[in-house]
Amino acid sequence: MKLSILAAGLLAFATALPAAAQDYPARPIRLIAPFAAGSTVDILARALAIPLSQQLKQTVVVENRGGAGGNIGVDLVAKAAKDGYTIGIGTTGPMTVNPALYGDKMPFDTQKDLALIGLIASSPNVLLVDPAIPVKTLPELVAYAKAHPGQLNFASSGIGSTNHLAGELFRSLAKVNIVHVPYKGNQDAVTDMLAHRVQMLFSGVPPVLGFIKSGQLRPIAIAGPAPSAALPGVPTVAQAGLPGAEVVAWYGLIAPAGTPPAVVDRLNRELTLALDRPEVRAQLAAAGADPSPGAPAAFDKLVASELVLWKRVIADANIKME
Repeated sequence: MKLSILAAGLLAFATALPAAAQDYPARPIRLIAPFAAGSTVDILARALAIPLSQQLKQTVVVENRGGAGGNIGVDLVAKAAKDGYTIGIGTTGPMTVNPALYGDKMPFDTQKDLALIGLIASSPNVLLVDPAIPVKTLPELVAYAKAHPGQLNFASSGIGSTNHLAGELFRSLAKVNIVHVPYKGNQDAVTDMLAHRVQMLFSGVPPVLGFIKSGQLRPIAIAGPAPSAALPGVPTVAQAGLPGAEVVAWYGLIAPAGTPPAVVDRLNRELTLALDRPEVRAQLAAAGADPSPGAPAAFDKLVASELVLWKRVIADANIKME
């Protein structure tokens, strides 16, 4: 009798899972963007909200919760109910860089507190130099830096930013002595580079494309796995002789750990469909991002590898948050 009751209970539980997945979503979904309105994360969130709303037949509401380098918004997702009604966009910074920068002050554990639904997009950096210095290729830049130790300044949008870490990774791999100059944002860094106060900068492509076309900034290499369609003829760092110097900003859809697998799978399928829509691809391209759909396992693998990478780079460079 007890075995029959147990078997009946297990059968009821097993049959309830597909039903729950079919019922999801039964109410609006919050999509947390952990950076301010107008940021790339915000643009991607709003590009996805409309197609996801249409496909899921429920409103997807974008909520900007910026602060602490993205930690506040991602932590909100991590601590939300595990039901798929609060999801968010996780990025390179809060998920893989900040854990090494903040250590035990981090409010969440990327690998324990989050369910990774799938990658949305990626955006490679381009290595730029001031045309006033006599280099046109990556080997020439490395040779020039070695011949002028401590005389080349590389700008960033702040300590611990992606382009700061890109510069530190370049310094380590190329074995050169270059000086980091942090700014309050990428625009300030570009402004000082145009004024010839700094000589190097890793940047996303869209904010600097006009200056590249006008000849005010010189692109040396794409810090990504593939060339950029916006910059034909510019090689990748690996093609130019410095493999391992790839630094790609990525964006992925996340949920709280413990979210039912059926819900995660449903969201992954809908995300893949949304990323295949021409209007979404156009909005991502305008933001300098390439669609990067894939299974949750691929997202897990990327996060695990970058947690190791940035922990090493930050330790080697002795980077401290002020």
